[in-house]
Amino acid sequence: MSEVNVHEITVDQAHDGFRAGAFTAYDLTSAFLHRIQKLDKSGPRINSTLAISTSALKEAQGLDAYFQQHGEFKGRIHGIPILVKDQADTAEIETMYGSGACKGNIPAADAFIVHKLKSEGAIILGKTVMSEWASTWFSASSASNWEFTHNPYKLGYDVGGSSSGSAAAVAANFALLAVAEDTGGSIRCPASFTNTFGIRCTPGLISRAGFCPLVKVQDTPGPIARTVRDMALMLDCMVGFDVEDPFTGIAATAASLGLPRGGSYASTLTSGLPLAKLKGARIGVVRALFGPATDTSCAAVNSVIEVAFDTLKLEGTAFIDIDIPNLKHHMTFTPTYLQRSRSDINSFLATKPHLPQDIANIIPKEPTEEFLHFTSQMAHGPADPTTDPTYLSKILARDEFKRSLDSAIAANQLDALAFPDVQIPPPKHEDATNGRFPTCWDFPVNTLLASQARLPAVSMPVGFTADGLPVGLELVGLEYAEQSLIELARGVEILIGGRRAPLNL
Repeated sequence: MSEVNVHEITVDQAHDGFRAGAFTAYDLTSAFLHRIQKLDKSGPRINSTLAISTSALKEAQGLDAYFQQHGEFKGRIHGIPILVKDQADTAEIETMYGSGACKGNIPAADAFIVHKLKSEGAIILGKTVMSEWASTWFSASSASNWEFTHNPYKLGYDVGGSSSGSAAAVAANFALLAVAEDTGGSIRCPASFTNTFGIRCTPGLISRAGFCPLVKVQDTPGPIARTVRDMALMLDCMVGFDVEDPFTGIAATAASLGLPRGGSYASTLTSGLPLAKLKGARIGVVRALFGPATDTSCAAVNSVIEVAFDTLKLEGTAFIDIDIPNLKHHMTFTPTYLQRSRSDINSFLATKPHLPQDIANIIPKEPTEEFLHFTSQMAHGPADPTTDPTYLSKILARDEFKRSLDSAIAANQLDALAFPDVQIPPPKHEDATNGRFPTCWDFPVNTLLASQARLPAVSMPVGFTADGLPVGLELVGLEYAEQSLIELARGVEILIGGRRAPLNL
């Protein structure tokens, strides 16, 4: 076996290594599995992974044999080891959906996108830790015996939720890429806290078949990666129509419009376009989503964001302060988790007759942990969302919110809206239970803006606080604007260079 240095390795570098005969997919997979055992399952015990595949090395050998026989790769991510959020079904690997009530559940088939990724040559290393039923901003869940995931940049600090393990594992170089999922910010919050890139696409571009839902009209899987190009390459392998998920009519519509341009979300990233685009971009800054300067945690994040803005201004990016009417009201009133998550999750459990059939019978009405108050409320919501007297007004307000954001972007001729993903740096594990955030709504994330309007958004690393904690910048665009956002993110990546590997791993 060849010794492979997997630190910050990219898809292109891995493929160059395969072609040159420097190492094989088996070597690469072995190296990642070794790091997981050494640093995730023991040592500092980051605790980003759950069940590990017992067939990954055999699959890697099969891909090596394919390459040797055919002289070409099986697909766009041939031989690339990835991890999958525990929210998605994976054949022959235990999948718990973030709940100890589902321990021992081994799906018979892969989720649609897991199948797609495998068909493109991906090697599934295993599953990643997630928040309880994808419903909290902290990493601990009953599926991981309430053990928190450590932030690779500072042990004892959290990585956010709900795609906790996916972000931490990619940041710590335990996999090259990871599947995540975003309903209210579950890709972007962890990406922000772990110095990685993550994208929430227009819901319906990627199938949710085989994913346990949270709010079906907002849910969307997506990639987490260490570079913009790798993120885009993985997105290419995930999008597409699926007859089992009617929401993916959105993917068919995008394809009919010729998106992505060039046949790939990565098609323009090796040209000079991203820098040119960023230099001429008009970015709307949503100042209302910056935390108060009187709060030292918020001030630390604001400072990093402002330095990034100043760097981009010097290169020609225009920043325009934007006021969104009734912003706070829309972000807090329009979520419908408490009205429909119970029925959405139960509709999934109905396809698993060996599991409990009502989340209300799994989650106690009185929460067992302080950070589970929202989860308990959600689990004991109405069995039918339409019986809730506020449901219709929430839906109408949500649609009004989207129109106001679309209009603000168009009226000001903006390429994107910008703000910090989260107003604070990664919190300590103890902040989950010490009263710092009395309710879910007290956790100062800004990701609900894009989620409630069902708009695409990308999170990118732009620096660290003085005490070494990552800060992420979010850009939000109009529907189907994924490629434009990716190009802007690549420009930021070039000019800011915010990504760096954890020093202690």
